Amino acid sequence: MPPLRVHRFTALGGPCALHVQADGDEAVRAGEAEVLRIETKYSRYRDDSIVSRINAAAGTEAVEVDDETAALLDYAATVYEQSGGLFDITSGVLRRAWDFKAQRVPAQAEIDALLPLIGWHRVTWSRPYLRLPQAGMQIDFGGFGKEYAADRVVAVLAAHGVRHGLVDLSGDIRVVGPHADGSPWQIGVQHPRAEGAVATVPLARGAIASSGDYERGFVRDGRRYSHLLDPRSGWPVDGLAAVSVLADQCLIAGTAATCAMLLGAERGPAWLAALGLPYLIVDAQLRLGGSIAGS
Repeated sequence: MPPLRVHRFTALGGPCALHVQADGDEAVRAGEAEVLRIETKYSRYRDDSIVSRINAAAGTEAVEVDDETAALLDYAATVYEQSGGLFDITSGVLRRAWDFKAQRVPAQAEIDALLPLIGWHRVTWSRPYLRLPQAGMQIDFGGFGKEYAADRVVAVLAAHGVRHGLVDLSGDIRVVGPHADGSPWQIGVQHPRAEGAVATVPLARGAIASSGDYERGFVRDGRRYSHLLDPRSGWPVDGLAAVSVLADQCLIAGTAATCAMLLGAERGPAWLAALGLPYLIVDAQLRLGGSIAGS
C-alpha cells in the first residue's frame, strides 16, 4: 500500500489537512486546488467572487449565477425553511455591529438598524437569477462553505484514485475511506471549554462537523457571547456549548450542527433526532449527551 501522507495548507480562514494513502503529490495538490477554487469563487473578502458581485448589486438588478452556485442557493433556501428561518445566509450583515475580535457588545440601536436587511424571504430567487431587493443586503456562504469544500475535495481525491483518506478543513471532516486495514479514523471532538477532546468518535465513512459557542465567541461581565447570532433578534444564541453531527456529507453535517446550536437546548437535539442524524451535544453545564455510538 502507498504510505500515509499528510498535506497541510491554509485556506478558508484556517488550517487544512489532507490525510491520504497515495503515491506522489498529484492527488493532494488537486485537492488543495479545489479548496482554493471554492475560496476564490465564494469568499466575501474577494471583490471578484460571485458572492461579492451579488452583494454589490443589492438594491439594483438581479444577478445570473452558474449551476454550482444555484445548487448552493437552493440548499440554503431549503435549510432556511427547515430551520424556521434560523439558518439565514443574509444574516452576515450583523457583523457590522458585532466585532468578536475586539470583543465588543453593540448597542441595541446598532442591531435594530441592521434587522431590516436580514431575511431570505426578502430575496428574489428564481433560478438562475438572484436579486437582493434592498441596498446594504448581503449573502454570505461562510455558514457552509468549508463543509461544501470538504465534500468537493473528497470527490477530487476519489477521482485521483484515493480510497483511504480524510479531509480536515478547520475541524470539518469528510472521510474518503477507512485506513487501508479497514479500521476507522478516530476523530477527537473539541472540548468547548478546555484543551483537548471531549469525546472520540470512530469514523470509517461519511462526515462529522461541529459548531460551538467557543468559536470566535467571548465572555464579558460573566456572560458568554457566541458568534452564532439569531437572525431574528440579532443577538447570540445560548443553551448549548457545542454540537457535532454525523452525516453522509459534510455539508449536511455542518448545517445541521449549526441549526441545532441556533435552535437551542430544548429544540436542537429533538430536531436532529427527527432528521435521523447521529449527534453529540455539550450543553451549557458541560454535560455530554447525544446518540453517537461510543461517545
